[in-house]
Amino acid sequence: MVIMKTKSKKAGSQTGSMTFETQPPISDAGTDVKHLASEIRSLSAAGSILTIAVAGPPGSGKSTFSAALATQIGPSCCVVPMDGFHLDNSVLQDRGLLARKGAPDTFDCAGFSHLVDDLKRGSGTIFPTFDRDSDSVVPAGGHVPAGTTVLLFEGNYLLFDETGWRDLAAKWDAAIWLDVPPAILEARLIQRWRDQGMSEADATARARMNDLTNARHVIDKALPAKWTVSN
Repeated sequence: MVIMKTKSKKAGSQTGSMTFETQPPISDAGTDVKHLASEIRSLSAAGSILTIAVAGPPGSGKSTFSAALATQIGPSCCVVPMDGFHLDNSVLQDRGLLARKGAPDTFDCAGFSHLVDDLKRGSGTIFPTFDRDSDSVVPAGGHVPAGTTVLLFEGNYLLFDETGWRDLAAKWDAAIWLDVPPAILEARLIQRWRDQGMSEADATARARMNDLTNARHVIDKALPAKWTVSN
């Protein structure tokens, strides 16, 4: 794992018929997650709540990375996933969007934005989560413990330069971008569907039909981050 200060200009790379944007290595890389956690703690001010975004394409390991980072930051950190704002499958079905689940317009962007504001102000503590096994939102799946000073938000579209989503960038005190080679993204996304019981052929088709399209979109429209992590 390599941590790099400041997100760099992107350079193109390919996997199959899909073109992705990836970031080249930077020579003055940081050290490790423990050091990154220390830097985040140093940004905290007494009496305030720090908001940190962890963004990257599907399959970049946001949930795993965020959990590891939160452990290093300590009990004052709470991870809040954006996935709790998936629109319900019935809504997506009515809108003809179910096959594109995971795309920007299949999330409740406004609802997520309001949650960020409420948690930042301390006027709310409950947030929804997402159960991948049932493919559904758990409305009150998570809560922010008392004494939390660092909110670690993680999701695909937290640094996304499109209408509605781009406004989120102003809410972050700092942001982290997870950079993953396209071939690794594809392998992880296929395995994700294999873990749900799909055959290799079906999992590959599903990943290439939707997930990798979303990944390319996230990467192409990514806004700058304070730190880039090779994950």
